[in-house]
Amino acid sequence: MKICIVKLSAMGDIIHAMVALQFIKKEIPDAQIDWVIESGFRGVLENNPHIDNILPINLKSIKKKKSEIFNQYKILKSYSKNNYDIVIDAQGLLKSAIVSRIIGAKTIAGFDKESIREGIASLFYNKKVHIAYDANTIERNATVICEPLGIKVTSEKILNKEKFLFSASHVKNLPDVFNIFVIGSTWESRNYPKEKFVEIAEALKTETFIVWGSEEEYLKALWIQEQSEFLHVLPRGSLDELKYVISKCSLLIGNDTGPTHMAWGLNIPSITIFGPTPTNRVYVTPINKVIKSKSEVNHYKLNKNDFSICEIKSEEIVKIAKKLLK
Repeated sequence: MKICIVKLSAMGDIIHAMVALQFIKKEIPDAQIDWVIESGFRGVLENNPHIDNILPINLKSIKKKKSEIFNQYKILKSYSKNNYDIVIDAQGLLKSAIVSRIIGAKTIAGFDKESIREGIASLFYNKKVHIAYDANTIERNATVICEPLGIKVTSEKILNKEKFLFSASHVKNLPDVFNIFVIGSTWESRNYPKEKFVEIAEALKTETFIVWGSEEEYLKALWIQEQSEFLHVLPRGSLDELKYVISKCSLLIGNDTGPTHMAWGLNIPSITIFGPTPTNRVYVTPINKVIKSKSEVNHYKLNKNDFSICEIKSEEIVKIAKKLLK
């Protein structure tokens, strides 16, 4: 069976969807699984033994240069020559639905119109999956991929998952014991205060690397590093190297963003800090915990001006961290 999964972005959403791969391989061991992804995120998928082919696309380039639409269309049409039995749109957006239709297959599966924000996307599917829009994000991703293949997803399966992120890199000179802080995210209101990250480091007294993405985050990381002898800025590396470093850490503490979710995919202890986004974006396990501000979240209309994450006391995070580190 030839399966094509369309999940273009973002990093955290891709990671959440990847858990489905091991369920497919267990039920359909001979399946060929290809994955269409925005080229900037392909490093997340690399080295996963359950993925046969990573199919990169660069739809973001169209925003900068309209004529790029023809190049990207040609790339997608070349993927259509793979003659898939089923294409599964795990994104649920109009653009991903169009991508799925261009690649084409006898069966094109995706969410029904009540299950996604851009309901028009469901018109492109001939096999539709219903799951509440405000359901757990990981359950949604796994269900939309597995259900069209006749595979049932359960909480037990997700809780007992095997790690599904893999790296071919080796980063030298890492300490035997170290933590990781992920200090950035898409919106400023999702970011835990830099001063409180310092307080956590001082309380745990463990070597800690700071993960950063943008230039703004790098400057913030430098400031944080200067405040404590336990804090060090992690040099910029590839996504594959980041997977390796996270796989070796004792504990990751971070905002609701891609690198934080890597810890869950690697079965590494973590604490995800939430403010204006819902905690059901992750799966709480004995080693993966969450802490949320007191503000209420509307799944259908997130409030980017909700800075309640700043009100979470560092002592509360430290308490959870010490239990995980035991």
